[in-house]
Amino acid sequence: MRALRSALFWLHLVAGLIAGLVIALLCFTGVVLAFEKQIVAFVGREAATVAIPADVAPIPLDELASRARAAQPDARLTAITVRPDPAAAVTFAFGRESTLLADPYTGELRLPGAARTRAFMHLMTDLHRTLGFHAETTRPVGKAITGAASVAFLVLAITGLYLWWPRSWSWRGLKAVATLNLRLAGKARDWNWHNALGLWSAPVLIVLTLTALPISYRWANNLLYTLTGAVPPAQNVGPGAQPPGPAVPQPLPSARPLGPDALLAAAQSASPGWTEITLRFGGGRDAGPRRDPGANNQRRQAPDTAATPTTAAASASTSTPTRDAAPSTAEPPRPRGPQAVAVAVRTADQSPRFATTTLHLDPFTGAVLRTDTFADQPAGRRLRSWARFLHTGEALAWPSQLAAALASAAGLVLVWTGFALSWRRFFRRSTSTP
Repeated sequence: MRALRSALFWLHLVAGLIAGLVIALLCFTGVVLAFEKQIVAFVGREAATVAIPADVAPIPLDELASRARAAQPDARLTAITVRPDPAAAVTFAFGRESTLLADPYTGELRLPGAARTRAFMHLMTDLHRTLGFHAETTRPVGKAITGAASVAFLVLAITGLYLWWPRSWSWRGLKAVATLNLRLAGKARDWNWHNALGLWSAPVLIVLTLTALPISYRWANNLLYTLTGAVPPAQNVGPGAQPPGPAVPQPLPSARPLGPDALLAAAQSASPGWTEITLRFGGGRDAGPRRDPGANNQRRQAPDTAATPTTAAASASTSTPTRDAAPSTAEPPRPRGPQAVAVAVRTADQSPRFATTTLHLDPFTGAVLRTDTFADQPAGRRLRSWARFLHTGEALAWPSQLAAALASAAGLVLVWTGFALSWRRFFRRSTSTP
């Protein structure tokens, strides 16, 4: 038993010394990103909110869409998001390149707010994923380093849970290890904080690091599908790739596609209790020419409920996560002929909280051709979604986000106290009394 404890101790110490700095960076960015969507929504609330004039009817969605297209003539409109709140702006997305907010009463178009906050969160996301490397040659290196650091952190959390567990099962022994003492100093403080914070945060850190593996390594991602008896997705297909839409009945020669207002009305009728509806018009991230990154600060930002229309669509496919791997550029072949309009719907009673229902509407009649819910997805894909949202802390709404933030903050202290204890172990100097 003593030999096992000694081996685990040295494994714990060496792993911490090698990966400590990268782990500290992951923990710091994890704290910042835990409430990313809420922070961006709060800072940008002014741009996403409109005044409600008296006795003025909202402008038809078709007209707002025409104005938005006119403001972005070189881009393709890919999504429109509406919310039941009469004071909420209507959101128009043009691929991943730009987003416009429209006042439904005046037709005024504006950029999403919180530009600096979005830029900062984007930096934190890049650091968390790839250490901030962007080039084609360096990005895989950064991702490999953060992935290896996540593995090291998992080892540290598991071995630490064993090492931090009190050897004595007495109340005094448990209290000495599990109680944080803020009055201590020096080595005693470092030892106490390292043990107490490690003991309490280890279960959450194990979840966070385990769920990081499918993001960093394809073998871990494939394992989630294999465990459920499903075939893993192909190498060039992203984990959240949507299945082909249903076939659209052949319309009459005189039929014309419905406009956004009619499609929205059909979705609202099919989804009582909706809290957010996103009409998706295809095009993806390559719709329209690529713009200057400096043109607006929301480029490649993680979506939030107040300012971007891709939130529901992204959650429906459980892809493009805030701290997930970069989305695959490969797309399934599009069928020829009329295609169903995909409508992502959020409801107040949706379960799990991150799930979204996707309605596939006939573009000529508005009839619901197919409804895709979270429960309808293959078990492997559902497990992959749970792993993704457990890692970001969004799986159980704000309580799990708070737990992820606190555990990440504890991880920072663990790195600091671990380095301090190691320094004293290897470089302590004996002092003589004069």
